[in-house]
Amino acid sequence: MEASKHEGAYYSGNYRNLLLDYGYDEEDIAVRVEQTWQLLFGDNEATRIYYPVGDDMGYMLDTGNDDVRTEGMSYGMMMAVQLGHKDIFDRLWRWTYKHMFMSSGENAGYFAWSCNKDGTKRAHGPAPDGEEYFALALFFASNRWGDGPSPMDYGAKARELLHACVHKGEDGIGYPMWNPYNKLIKFIPNCEYTDPSYHIPHFYELFSLWANEEDRTFWKEAAAASRDYLRVACHQETGLAPEYSFYDGTPNDERGYGHFFSDSYRVAANIGLDAEWFGSNEWMRQQTDRIQAFFADKQPDDYRRYKISGEPFEEKSLHPVGLVATNAMGSLAHPEGAHAKASVQLFWNTPVRTGDRRYYDNCLYLFAVLALSGRFKIWLS
Repeated sequence: MEASKHEGAYYSGNYRNLLLDYGYDEEDIAVRVEQTWQLLFGDNEATRIYYPVGDDMGYMLDTGNDDVRTEGMSYGMMMAVQLGHKDIFDRLWRWTYKHMFMSSGENAGYFAWSCNKDGTKRAHGPAPDGEEYFALALFFASNRWGDGPSPMDYGAKARELLHACVHKGEDGIGYPMWNPYNKLIKFIPNCEYTDPSYHIPHFYELFSLWANEEDRTFWKEAAAASRDYLRVACHQETGLAPEYSFYDGTPNDERGYGHFFSDSYRVAANIGLDAEWFGSNEWMRQQTDRIQAFFADKQPDDYRRYKISGEPFEEKSLHPVGLVATNAMGSLAHPEGAHAKASVQLFWNTPVRTGDRRYYDNCLYLFAVLALSGRFKIWLS
């Protein structure tokens, strides 16, 4: 792997504590990290999204939809491995593997994206953003804690999952999660369009190290393809990306998902973490500047759905706290940017969300706390 202009933590081993660099006190930062974890994973009913089940399982609740999603389960596993909570990680993984894993049918080898709280499936199809987070969280767990008996053979389970993501359908049954020709992740396996927020090239760089050997070139190419794709999917003036888009980056307006809305918020965070891990480049810095400038004169309680060219709709944002968090996390790509420090200050002054819609916002919030404090790390073997 070649380092880009600004060396990333993968090469240097050094993770920037951007909060500290911006003048926040290290003790206050550590307190914020721990408090945020406790608010999400503790017993505060106004903010919690994690719920233990029995002696050895637990789930992350999408409080807005009253279901359990692979998105949230994989996010929770990533949070747990980053902060060293093996018990919580294993509880989430046991629940996931017992209730969400599909062992038969065209989606065998994938995870059902939505389940009820009792574990019964609400859907029998997968969502690729969950699979990619599961895979990396499992690799990190393997590297940090070592493997155990199935299903705690974390590394083997990650490799099996990535094998399915690439090779599913070669026997005529089912579909892969990545297009085999352009190497771009799909929105769902049996469609031919994508979601910009699913593109996490810094994950694929690590998959190219730890996946089955025959697939490592694929993942290296997928990382390059996703970085190229994001350049055309993000608007060249506003920095906004659509929720769904075609492979050429143009918005896919199917059911109104060609606009900047909830899924899209993650793009800025993904670019920020990619820059932190593998280095920034000029486009990443410009992209961060554009999206932060777009929101600089807007207040979170007035965030809306937007066309990617910037025209607002009447519809308010469902997750304004999440958007504050992701825009702040984007500052990792350009800490000296005109609005970088102000974006982080807005985030620091914003509390975690309460109420029915808190799940998505608070997941993005904890990821931002981890990344901005230098605690969202690559766990190497």
